[in-house]
Amino acid sequence: MYRPAPMNIPPDYGKIKFSKEEMRHILFSVVVLTIAFTLAFSGIILGERHIIGISTAEYLGFYLLVSFVAVLSGFLLHELAHKFVAQKNGAWAEFRSFPMGLAVALFFSVLGVLFAAPGAVYIQGMISKKQNGHISIAGPVTNLVLGTGFILIAQVFGVNDLIGYGLYLVGSINLLLAVFNLLPVPPLDGYKVLRWNLPAYIVVMAAAIVMAAGVYTGWWF
Repeated sequence: MYRPAPMNIPPDYGKIKFSKEEMRHILFSVVVLTIAFTLAFSGIILGERHIIGISTAEYLGFYLLVSFVAVLSGFLLHELAHKFVAQKNGAWAEFRSFPMGLAVALFFSVLGVLFAAPGAVYIQGMISKKQNGHISIAGPVTNLVLGTGFILIAQVFGVNDLIGYGLYLVGSINLLLAVFNLLPVPPLDGYKVLRWNLPAYIVVMAAAIVMAAGVYTGWWF
């Protein structure tokens, strides 16, 4: 009768944990991205003004808050979703920033364009194809759920309301990120999800496209 050999399972197996170095990378990325998003959203460098009737300080404060929430939900929670699922599967997973990508984000934000490659979660360990699929799909699904939630709440206020407009922007960013990250092109999440499970990829991608199209064509408002 076969008896499996005893295995030494580390005490922190499957636990969520952060290193000090990872926290520094996360903080740095969040700060830089928030600045980039604020510049791009507000158009302040280009002399644009999307909201009237409020002071310049209030204008910048509004876009700073919206940008911070967009970065936390669209970028940070996306990356943490990858990290948490990977760690739950026993892998080592930590975020590392990409300074050049963040510099590019700042450059384009001055032109009023959002384009960033802030970094990624690096994963090491014995990960199966299925587990890798779960890890990969976690980020875009997080963006899809958050984006849908923000858009639904924005409908309560309406986009002509300042709160509703802010929620609309945050929701739009999340949905756009969901679609972008699901593109079946390496090294994006969509490529790994497609290799793992075609039906799952089709369902999630279709949902993301429908929601994003609804926002950008005005269906939901």
